[in-house]
Amino acid sequence: MAEKKSKKVETAKASSKADEFRTKSTDELTDQVAKLKKEQFNLRFQKANGQLEKTARIRAVRRDIARIETILAETRRKAG
Repeated sequence: MAEKKSKKVETAKASSKADEFRTKSTDELTDQVAKLKKEQFNLRFQKANGQLEKTARIRAVRRDIARIETILAETRRKAG
């Protein structure tokens, strides 16, 4: 039963992050994606050199990029 409760909390965090991204303009979102992709590159580079300490950050950055790109696709679909 405790597992179900923790999954609900995780889902709530993800939706609030998506809601936060939805309030931003498309220019802000594209800038954010560019920034996250640079961070992703640096994280991959650190991992290859064995210098990366927080390996979970790679996954978090990848998911944030996916969230933002999904929201950008939604706004393009609504506009077009």
